[in-house]
This record gives sequence, C-alpha cells and structure tokens, in this order.
Amino acid sequence: MRRIQQPGTGTPERIQWVECGGRAFSLRLPAGMPLLEAVSRGFAAEGVASGVVKLDGLKLSPFAYVMPALSKTPEHAAFYSETFRPEDGARIEVGAMTFGQRDGAPFFHAHALWVEGDAKRSGGHILPDETTVAETITLQAVGLSGAVFTAEPDSETHFKLFGPVAAGSGGAGAGRFFALRVKPNVDFCGALEAFCVERGIREAVIHGGVGSTIGARFTDGGVVENFATEIAITDGRIVAGTGGFEAAIDVALVDYSGALASGRLARGDNPVLMTFELVLEAR
Repeated sequence: MRRIQQPGTGTPERIQWVECGGRAFSLRLPAGMPLLEAVSRGFAAEGVASGVVKLDGLKLSPFAYVMPALSKTPEHAAFYSETFRPEDGARIEVGAMTFGQRDGAPFFHAHALWVEGDAKRSGGHILPDETTVAETITLQAVGLSGAVFTAEPDSETHFKLFGPVAAGSGGAGAGRFFALRVKPNVDFCGALEAFCVERGIREAVIHGGVGSTIGARFTDGGVVENFATEIAITDGRIVAGTGGFEAAIDVALVDYSGALASGRLARGDNPVLMTFELVLEAR
C-alpha cells in the first residue's frame, strides 16, 4: 500500500474516537454573515458545540481558500498553496465541514468543490476567517452530544488537527454515534470496516467527512497519482454482507496540481495522507 513518511512520531492507535449521541438538524446561514460566525450561531442555537455540515449549494463571497501543495521544508510531508480569493466568490457543488473548537474558540475544517464567478471549477480548503455567506441558505447538519472535535497539535504530522474529545452531554440527542479521526498511512475504507466489526455494528452511515488520502483509487478504475489531496465525502455507508463488511464511500477531491476528481473509493487502496475526520452513525 502507498505510504508517505511523516516528519514526526505517531501513536499505535490509528483511529481516535469517542462514542457519543447525535441529532440531525437544519442549519440556517444568513446572507452577509462571516461563514464561521454563521455556523457558530447556528450550532449554538441548537445547544451543541460540535458536529458536521453538508455544504452543497452554499454561495460564498468574499471567499478565500487554499489547495494542497508540496512542502518546501522537511517540517511537513505536504503543505498548503498560496491563498486564492476569487473576485466574484463561488457556489459550492459538493462539500463537507467539521465544526468544533480551536484555541478555545469556534472553528471549522471544510473541503469542497465549487464553481467560481467566472465559471471556473475548482476546489480546496475553505479559510474560516476570510469567507462570507453570500445568499441565505439552509443546510443539513448533525450535532453531537458527548464529543467535540478539537484542534490540537499532532506530533506525527506537525499540524494542529481536529480530533474528537469527550465533552459534556449538551443537547444533541441520542442514537449511537461515533466521532472519529483516522490517522495517516492506514487504508481509509479498511479502517472504518474494522472499526465497525470490533463494535458489532452491522450498518453505519457516514456524516460529514473531511480529510486527505495519498492520491486516490476509484472503483471504476479512475486514478489520482498526485499524492497530496483535499477530500470531502459526498456519501458514505458501511454494511455487513455475506462476504464481510464493505464500505461504499463516494468522495470529491482536488490534488496539488488543481485537478479535480470524484468517485467511489476502492477498498484496500486508499491510505490516509494527513487525517480524516467524520461522524459515524450506527443503524
């Protein structure tokens, strides 16, 4: 399996996780409000501090983003590009957001593909502090009780990354949910399948899903060779069948050349590059 040497030392456990409750809700984002503030207010109104959001259809202006890039120093295995600010903003085609805390304040991690004002299609990592909601929209979100995605320094990648930590119950609801972070150099689908086997989960649905893999291999034969990617899960499910567990995970991505791709990840051939956070709902 493909592997990228990280600059630091990792931990033996390759999935960081917290079992928690969760509840789906409608998240209204008003036009003219900074995206981070709008999301923060929406989650606060539901009485929850963390969760995930599906970004499809969201229009942003002003809008700032970065793409994956090669690292210029050995401090990181890959890095970010310069900041891009499309003059007329963009409308997201597909995207996912993880909402949580960084340095004691609300923060988010979001990847998406979009169409810019000049009809150019692009994708990448949305910058929370420089992006504004351009049109009022209602998005679908899942709020968590008992877990909060919190950005903390990661000794393996040398980035500050979101990972789930146990927290107060809040008001997000019940159900059997898991807030997860999958770590580098393990097959993404295989890691989630093994996670479900170990906990007796017969079927699970993925909510959110923001991260990166080392290039990509799709079930239809499509291949992304460039190793640095930014990925959003567009749909995901893990089901136990006669042949064992199978993860069906559809994604959209941009690589460090700016090329876009989408498809269903091939099981056993998509190792995580830096991180992948998501919410898993056992059904």
